[in-house]
Amino acid sequence: MPVTILTPNDLDIVVKRELKAPRDLVWKAYMTPELLKRWMLGPPGWEMPVCEVDARVGGRYRYVWAPAGGADAVKGQGGFGIGGEYLEIDAPRRNVATQMFDGVDMGQGGQIVTLQLDAAGDRTQVTTTIRHTTKEERDIALRSGMSDGMEAGYARLEEVLGGLA
Repeated sequence: MPVTILTPNDLDIVVKRELKAPRDLVWKAYMTPELLKRWMLGPPGWEMPVCEVDARVGGRYRYVWAPAGGADAVKGQGGFGIGGEYLEIDAPRRNVATQMFDGVDMGQGGQIVTLQLDAAGDRTQVTTTIRHTTKEERDIALRSGMSDGMEAGYARLEEVLGGLA
């Protein structure tokens, strides 16, 4: 089932995708750096040379993506990164975190991202809500091609989850 993108108001982007895996495994794939590096890769031919997760309230996370073999991207050449702080952790159901893109000022200090995992038997409904600070910022994100990148990531995630089951 492909990703669904909704815009329920002027600030939020809601991304929904059903995964063929139980919620506990999906949570593990979102919160374990070794697993994140296998599926949250961005465009084909990219890798995640930096993946740090301190999954606790007040803990921080940081991801950096770069073209495969592009170690210089970690220094800001050819790749990009995001990071933030966990505001809420309710394992394995929900987390809320801030999100800031490296070197990109899209608005008033980043976004608030809520990940909700709802169990449905041996499947999980993933709902990610990205709250922007302005409609203009939200619209820039919508035009970025994020839905294609997220769908590619979810397809890889299902492969990773299949190997864990």
